[in-house]
Formats: sequence, structure tokens, C-alpha cells
Amino acid sequence: MKFIIGNWKMNGNTDEKDALLKSLKNSRTKNKVVVCLPFTLLYGNDFGITLGAQDISEHPNGAYTGDISGQMLKDANVKYVIVGHSERRLYHKETNETTRAKATAAIKNGIIPVICVGETATDKNAGRTMSVVKKMLLESVPQKGEYIVAYEPRWAIGTGKTPTYEEIASVMETLHKALIGIKRENIALLYGGSVNQDNAKQIISIKNIDGLLVGGASLKSDTFLPIIKSIE
Repeated sequence: MKFIIGNWKMNGNTDEKDALLKSLKNSRTKNKVVVCLPFTLLYGNDFGITLGAQDISEHPNGAYTGDISGQMLKDANVKYVIVGHSERRLYHKETNETTRAKATAAIKNGIIPVICVGETATDKNAGRTMSVVKKMLLESVPQKGEYIVAYEPRWAIGTGKTPTYEEIASVMETLHKALIGIKRENIALLYGGSVNQDNAKQIISIKNIDGLLVGGASLKSDTFLPIIKSIE
């Protein structure tokens, strides 16, 4: 079984959500499909599709205006949550320490965190990709509990650019070895960053890749379903 996780980011409304979930319900797959929606769209799921959130507070409750707790997500029947996404790290200055705290909060509430790591264009051009992603991984993951790790090269997100398949394979090998080093070799590894129906099948065939984290292509069934079907 492979994971196919869609990240809607700050997009969508109720009608668009219902249209996608209905199409997913009518499309059979042996893989695990998850749709990570904005907080306002997490309720009203009548289609049996697994939903995820895009952020979680490291705090259980309190005076944290605008944040959302693990208990709140649990009440909304959320099963997965993205933490440490490059856009959170860039726009909200979230760190590896913050990411680990949020992942820990998710696990405490029975929610599986999808922990994102990835290098910038500056890191890549300086030849620091491997050292950067390994450091991010080791500093962002909790010591205990179930989680998923997603490699998203920050320079590829929303740009239409992707690393070569050889580059992806090298990073995945580095992450896999790092997980073995902390005795978490069974953790699922995903790839994300400009995934589409043309490259999904080849990317998923790369060694150590257990699934995909899909951005803009997950917003509509005519672009998301072909990705899902391509890796049956």
C-alpha cells in the first residue's frame, strides 16, 4: 500500500471539497488516500474519505488566538496532519524544534503527523542537500509514536520543477539510513514537490518511496484522480 496525500493549502470551499470527495469515493484504489483541508472544511465529510489537517498547535489549549489543538482536530475526526511544511517554515518562521513539538502533540491525540523536510535552492546549489535534510529529519521527528516523513525540496514546491529521479533516490536513501540509525526503519517516506500525473508513476517506483504528497494537483478530481490511478 502506498500513501497519496493531497494538500489543499489555503484553497477551496465546501462545494469544491464535496465534489472531490465524491469522486474519490466512487474511485476504488488499493492505496491510502488522504486529503488535507483547511480547518473550515474538515467537518461535513459524508463520503468516508480520510481527512487530514495542515497544521496543529503544540499546545493542548489556552490563550493562543488562531491556533487549533490536537483535541479539536480529533473531535473533527482528523487522522493525519502536516507539520513542518516549507511554507510554515518560511512564512511563519517555524523551526525543527517547533515541528517536533507539533508532531508530538499530534501523536498524543492519536493523529499521525506528516513531517516535512527539504532543502532550499541555496542549499542545493551549495551541495548541502544531504546534510540539510538529514539534520532537519533528526531534529524534527519525535522519539516515540507513529509518523510519516515527506521530502519536499523547497525549491520545487509550486514551481513545476522537480529534482532528477537520481537526486530523489539519493535523498531517500539518506533519509532511510537516518531512520535506521534511530531505529525507525519502518517509517513511511513520501516525496512531494510539483507532483503531477506525468511524473507520479516514475517517482513512486523509486526505492524507499512509500507515497506522494501532492499540492495543487490534489484540488480537482481531473488532476488528482489520474495521479491515484497511475500508481495502482
